[in-house]
Amino acid sequence: MTNLLADRRAVTDDLDVLVVGGGFSGIYQLERLRSLGFAVKVYEAGSDAGGVWHWNQYPGARVDTEATLYQFSDERIWREWNWSEMYPGQEELQAYFRFVIDRLDLAGDIRFSSRVIAARFDEETDRWTVETRDERTGETFLSRARFLLPMLGTGSKALYPDFPGLADFQGDSFHTSRWPKNYDMTGKRVAVIGTGASGVQVVQTIAPDVAHLTVFQRTPATAIPMYSRKLDAAANDELRQRYPHLFEYRETTFAGLEYNVIFTPTAEVSDEEFTATLEDLWSKGGLHIWLGGYADMFFNSDVGDRIYAFWREKTLPRIKDPALAEKLVPSVPPYPFGTKRCPLEWTYYDAFNQDNVELVDLHEAPIQEVTRNGIRTADGREHEFDVIVLATGFDSFTGGLTDIDVRGTGGESFGDAFREGTRTALGRATAGFPNILYVYGPQSPSAFCNGPTCAELEGDWVVDCLVHLRDNGLTRIEATPEAEQEWNDHLGALAAATTFPLANSWYMNANVPGKKTELLAYPGGLPLYLEKCRESSDHGYAGFVLS
Repeated sequence: MTNLLADRRAVTDDLDVLVVGGGFSGIYQLERLRSLGFAVKVYEAGSDAGGVWHWNQYPGARVDTEATLYQFSDERIWREWNWSEMYPGQEELQAYFRFVIDRLDLAGDIRFSSRVIAARFDEETDRWTVETRDERTGETFLSRARFLLPMLGTGSKALYPDFPGLADFQGDSFHTSRWPKNYDMTGKRVAVIGTGASGVQVVQTIAPDVAHLTVFQRTPATAIPMYSRKLDAAANDELRQRYPHLFEYRETTFAGLEYNVIFTPTAEVSDEEFTATLEDLWSKGGLHIWLGGYADMFFNSDVGDRIYAFWREKTLPRIKDPALAEKLVPSVPPYPFGTKRCPLEWTYYDAFNQDNVELVDLHEAPIQEVTRNGIRTADGREHEFDVIVLATGFDSFTGGLTDIDVRGTGGESFGDAFREGTRTALGRATAGFPNILYVYGPQSPSAFCNGPTCAELEGDWVVDCLVHLRDNGLTRIEATPEAEQEWNDHLGALAAATTFPLANSWYMNANVPGKKTELLAYPGGLPLYLEKCRESSDHGYAGFVLS
């Protein structure tokens, strides 16, 4: 274990706050804290702005929530920025981040291509010593900061499958989040492994251009239509009239969106009204039928199955081959509707009607090994490819934290601390790791909430906390084990009442071998979560030791 505290190298930055990650949460912290007089910088491993929108440059990469609230609430930004469509693509979102950084003059306080690799806490000075690697040169440098804010999101650590022979494949192979810039798929034989959101977007985008596409499916997606209308100047001006209300309203909704779930019990709703409501939600497209639908689906699998039947009836006619349709849209729900994220699509199911597109059901023919020329499945067949795309998701929630060699006061890493299960107080901090606070982290609403909403509303709690510490001459804050246990019990009770444990999803950490299966996104909704956070701060940051 490196003794950074004894390292005699010169310190590059001596800060009040070091923010790790340049996505929505990191940029928000930088702007707010700098405006309040803190010495603060963002270290971002990527070479450009955007966080996940820098890393995920695969064909078809696109946001799955409306642009109306997938943005900062800062009027200096939305008064000037125009969206080209309701669900912007990766390039537009990265351009948006560049605009924000330029408009708010933040570039001087962001270090790009700077990957934080280790951190040690000095209990004598209540400061973190941080080691960072310059991704362009490979050289490392030291910084010090009173507070370390890992704003890593849920998709910072790519999950690679452990397929025998993958390293020996003679073609090109890469994870969707490490897609080579401007890589051309035209005329190639391509394998896509995984049918989550990124897999769905890649498949429907490249299917018309590749020579042959084989999709390896473990679990069918319940993908729903994206209706991304174009937005001209007049449409943007009209939206600007709504923004102030929407930014205020989002705090009251389950997922921090411009619409809310329906809390009316489905038992009180006639079959006719139930179906009519689903038809209305379906016509709106996007995530309305999920995060704007009947809340009962999250607590009653029978309700989820009714919604699944509706979804299947809508989707089934788009697939011509009945045998293929049964695999893509099975008659028996593979999991209760809503317990896995619903990818948004526009031509995903239609792509399988093409002669050059094939589906391999991994339940029937699991991948046995990767060969020099392709993939061999358990039925003895060898599929030959030029490219293997790993749409295999992420080690979400905690992966970004455990990927950095951070050592707490007891010498344990986050990997050590989370070995028996994740533990946090309020989804905000972990005992033994003083002066580290999360936003959009494990056991917060995160994956169940609009990212920019949480970046700001959760982020305000962190900003107010740091101001409180500074104004009261305090240099240290640390979660208590008792608060962790209380939060774990609270989240566990909520999770047990839901249908989420009935699916092997990344929400449940079930996609990461060796990790405890547990719900790591707070399922109680944003308003309840914010109420819990306010209860802590209103009582002198109860659950934390300030000194």
